[in-house]
Amino acid sequence: MHRFTKYIWLGVLVGLLILIRLFENELFYDPYLTFFQNDYLYIDSPRREIFKLTLFTSLRYLLNTGISLAILYLVFKDVSIVKFSALIYMLAFVVLISIYLYFVINPRQEDYYLFFNMRRFLIQPVILILLLPAFYYNKLKS
Repeated sequence: MHRFTKYIWLGVLVGLLILIRLFENELFYDPYLTFFQNDYLYIDSPRREIFKLTLFTSLRYLLNTGISLAILYLVFKDVSIVKFSALIYMLAFVVLISIYLYFVINPRQEDYYLFFNMRRFLIQPVILILLLPAFYYNKLKS
């Protein structure tokens, strides 16, 4: 793939991640979006539909994961990196959604800050931000 084409595709994929973030209120059901924009450490947890919230959070994670895997493929052109990353994303989802559901079902004010930060791994492409430099460093070492 020509270098210019690669950068165009990377721009499109990063743009998609940005669009997911920009239109999160319109695309996804998530009462925690406005909850965490306020002084959440001192107010009660918002009313929520647990099944719908879990479904939309999972959808958002899936969209971010697909785009992130495409970015990793474009950057490294290595299918083994994509397969390994997909495994990491699957394992992370199982762990993170379990913790997420615990916090959603059992909301306690003293856990809000931990919940806020843990939730970022599900709704934002934080894992991509961790994997890119890790694989780049590994590539430099070998």
